[in-house]
Amino acid sequence: MTKLLVVDDSALMRRLLSDIFGATGEFDVATARGGAEALQLLTEFEPDVITLDIHMHDMDGLTCLDRIMVLRPCPVVMVSSLTSEGAEETLEAMSLGAVDFVEKPRGALSLEIDAIADDLVDRVRAAAKAHVSRASRLRERVRALQTGRRANAPREDAGTSVSSGFRPSATIMADPMQETGVVLVGCSTGGPPALDALLADLPGDFPWPVVIAQHMPGSFTGPLARRLDRIGPLAVQEVTRTTRLVPGNAYIGKGDADLIVSRRTGNLVALPAPSSAAHFWHPSVDRLVESAIRVVAPERLIGVLMTGMGTDGASAMARLHKLGGQTIAEAESTAVIWGMPGALVARNGASCVCPLDAIAEELAKRVSGD
Repeated sequence: MTKLLVVDDSALMRRLLSDIFGATGEFDVATARGGAEALQLLTEFEPDVITLDIHMHDMDGLTCLDRIMVLRPCPVVMVSSLTSEGAEETLEAMSLGAVDFVEKPRGALSLEIDAIADDLVDRVRAAAKAHVSRASRLRERVRALQTGRRANAPREDAGTSVSSGFRPSATIMADPMQETGVVLVGCSTGGPPALDALLADLPGDFPWPVVIAQHMPGSFTGPLARRLDRIGPLAVQEVTRTTRLVPGNAYIGKGDADLIVSRRTGNLVALPAPSSAAHFWHPSVDRLVESAIRVVAPERLIGVLMTGMGTDGASAMARLHKLGGQTIAEAESTAVIWGMPGALVARNGASCVCPLDAIAEELAKRVSGD
């Protein structure tokens, strides 16, 4: 029986969530009316997983989450609104150590809760199995604090428009006679802090563009791109229209849609596409990789599959590997959920398996041919 702690200052929300999880027969549910009571139940109830509302009266969810990760780290699923403000707060929660998030019903709770019940149970069930260690949570908290300092610092190139798809870099040394390659990154649950770690370790003159499919709602990917753009050396943007792929840049697919690599007038581009019914998760990693294979020689592609539940990306990256491309799977030791990278390894489709903090160095070696 999985011990679940539901933290929400709404009595109706606590009752509805208790009913949903209790009906599965899988969860022993306790509830807390706010952050202070939740912190007390950490040691009294010892939950395996927590659902945590962001907005509470006695203690906001971010403060409570920060204390949980210090006192007794365990998987936390945030209950968030899918607004621009809610996206920023949720991304901050992910940086502080939350595993996942679910949409908070926007209408009458008793009517809307059924619409998210199945997704909520699936996400909490997966989160309960997530890899959450005290060491990794402390690293993420330190990184989150550093992120805040970097985000508030002025950028030397603040006058350059990211939407143009290019930030000048005098040190990019791509061979003009040889077309650039492309790095294709896929991730899901636990992905935002993993992307933070990966992109922060890549230099601003990284010679291949990085194209990212992160499973997320459409209202979250823009704030995610802006956050990553502020904190790392690479220029990062959300792909909302046909955009030329340029070294030194990273491109994030818009949520609730798919991301495609194609050619326009001889140039490699990324463009959004309506979500495909043939793929369950969006932006689809499988569809991204499949599109790239059609227009770029496999040996000029590197696939990186990181934390996430399910198998999205494993099939297409295994095919890329078979065709002569290179693929990197995040190691189980650092992945919050080893579903996606584990599925690639199970298909014998990974050129190498690396812990998160070694992926950037591995990419640098493979791009340079060392």
